[in-house]
Amino acid sequence: MPKTTSGTEGARSSPRYGEGRAALLAAAVHVVAEQGLRNLTYRAVAREAGVAHGLVAHHFGTRDALLEAALQFSLDNSVTSISTRPGSGDLDAIFDGLVAMVEANPDDQAFQFELILESRRRPELRPYVESIYQAYVDALQAELDCAGIDPDPALSHLIYTAADGLVFHQITIGSPELTERSLAYLRTLLQQHRSQRTAAPSVTLPD
Repeated sequence: MPKTTSGTEGARSSPRYGEGRAALLAAAVHVVAEQGLRNLTYRAVAREAGVAHGLVAHHFGTRDALLEAALQFSLDNSVTSISTRPGSGDLDAIFDGLVAMVEANPDDQAFQFELILESRRRPELRPYVESIYQAYVDALQAELDCAGIDPDPALSHLIYTAADGLVFHQITIGSPELTERSLAYLRTLLQQHRSQRTAAPSVTLPD
């Protein structure tokens, strides 16, 4: 649908991403993913969503409130990729839908990476970055616990950062097939780790 080309920011009949608050959040995520965090403004979001910029201010009040809500929106869309069978303990389900999720909607991941990188220059953004990591690690720890693997924070951190690096590679260079194969290796390592932890200790019988 074409954007309005008049000098004023008139609203179209409906936002590009759907309706209401969720449409504005999707537009905010897209603006950051495409233009960087420094270009997140009411006008940029309104232009992307196809609404009057006053509507964005009405919904969120401040830019910080918009950013916080957009982050939560993106996490709600992507944290579910931790497992296709949450709570089942099935290690084969860990990150099983990750590649498809990133391919279908790379904006959520790009938005989060932009926020993480910007936090190096703006320390006030660090709480947002911590919330990103914590959301994924908590979800992963819960799945490892269900699978009978002691959810050691160091192990969860290792697994998450490995998957996170694969996602970064996928959205920048674009190799979903390689990501999928790498995740298969990661699941195999988790299965081997569980087998080693649950194997019965050897017993030496007397002569």
